[in-house]
Amino acid sequence: MAENHPQNKARLICETRRRFEAEFVSDKSDKYDPRDVERLQQDDNWVESYLHWRHNVVDDTLKMIDESFQWRKEFSVHDLTESSIPRWLLEVGGIYLHGYDREGNKLFWIRVKYHIKDQKTIMDKKKLIAFWLEHYAKRENGKPITVMFDLSETGLNSIDLDFVRFIINCFKVYYPKYLSKIVIFDMPWIMNAAFKIVKTWLGPEAVNLLKFTSKNEVQEYVSVEYLPPHMGGTDPFKYSYPPLVDDDFQTPLCENGPVASEDETSSREDVESDGKETLETVTNEEQTALPKKVNPTESSSKAEENEKVDSKMKAFKKPLSVFKGSLLHISPADELYFGSTESGEKKSLIVLTNVTKNVVAFKVRTTAPEKYRVKPSNSSCEPGASVDIVVSPHGGLTVSAQDRFLIMAAEMELSSGTGPTELTQFWKEVPRNKVMEHRLRCHTMESSKPNTLILKDNALNMSDKTSEDIYLKLSRLLESNKKFEDQLQRCIWLQQLLLALIMLLFALVVTFFYSLYN
Repeated sequence: MAENHPQNKARLICETRRRFEAEFVSDKSDKYDPRDVERLQQDDNWVESYLHWRHNVVDDTLKMIDESFQWRKEFSVHDLTESSIPRWLLEVGGIYLHGYDREGNKLFWIRVKYHIKDQKTIMDKKKLIAFWLEHYAKRENGKPITVMFDLSETGLNSIDLDFVRFIINCFKVYYPKYLSKIVIFDMPWIMNAAFKIVKTWLGPEAVNLLKFTSKNEVQEYVSVEYLPPHMGGTDPFKYSYPPLVDDDFQTPLCENGPVASEDETSSREDVESDGKETLETVTNEEQTALPKKVNPTESSSKAEENEKVDSKMKAFKKPLSVFKGSLLHISPADELYFGSTESGEKKSLIVLTNVTKNVVAFKVRTTAPEKYRVKPSNSSCEPGASVDIVVSPHGGLTVSAQDRFLIMAAEMELSSGTGPTELTQFWKEVPRNKVMEHRLRCHTMESSKPNTLILKDNALNMSDKTSEDIYLKLSRLLESNKKFEDQLQRCIWLQQLLLALIMLLFALVVTFFYSLYN
């Protein structure tokens, strides 16, 4: 199609810029934030996103940009910070970014039960929406987002069509092309009429982005690991503030952290990257995993270093759980256990085992890149071999249960090299559907801990039987907690059903008396 031709797209972008400058900016310089005007002249993707949403009709695109820029100045989106939002609103946890859908899009959670219609606070709530969207847009320019409207435990006092319309306008006008879909969970029947109105605001094309779900259907769009228990998921995430929720997977700060103890700063392997390296620009040493066997041609000094590393690896405890993926077996399966700061057991180990007949490239990302050293974070694993990945908190930073690690793996062709350049090019070209992903949560143990992979300088001599007993007790405790949550959820459902029956009875009584007197 001609409209999609690169030359025609460039022409439309130039025309949009020229006309906007001539027709909207020249005599109204104070109408917009100058930072938006400057960005419009420099960012082709931004202009193209407006054109795309208005089907490449320049006149309609200009009107949309005008409305969007006025709104951006009115809400001062460039200057919105945490301090711009009332602290109580951030603490409630009604609006936040967390997790990913099955397509890899970020989830934007709106927990409607925490919203009470109130004209005194509506502007602050709108600013919170704008704050999160701008926060996301600055970091993930152009990547779609999935809105999760969680209507569970919602009552009539939470219905606020003005607020819903504002959210829809954010994606229709202010942040075009950012909306992937709107997943509406557990919508009460009393809100059916309200959402018929909402559909008229979306327009015929955007209506297809609405996905009405219950516990049975929501997993079509979001996997259980990013769904809370009341949605049938297993995500242990509990919202809290401060700090601001931020669980995007990024490159670890120090990818060449030491395998040995912290005081061995003179080790050649203790090379600080200071967060300046990216996934595409990694060092040669970072690409080299810790092998199980030493090549005979290596120098004696290298052999001594490996022997030192092997002696340190003996301090790790073997896991009780293994995730068996299509390309890699990953130990531990679900959680990285870190000891308390007082105990000095601050490091944890991930073991990857290649179960294919080809070389498997892997890389590790984390939601808290400034907090962890990961060694190695981007390398490859030979067929049948295993690789040890050491994870340690950086400096005196504390491990948080909200921190996550993402392990990405993909099978390489036999002819492909495994050097830094080849790996960088490989990750740029590998199709997403060929990449295996597995996520790990973080967990800290203050005193005793289950038998998992933990590295420490003075390992506690605990028998295997004692370790297994502790692990079994912990498993039983988690299982009983899950049963309690299920019972609580059933009580909530029965309460909602009772409320619906009462409202239905009330409606029947009103109808009866109305017909009686008329």
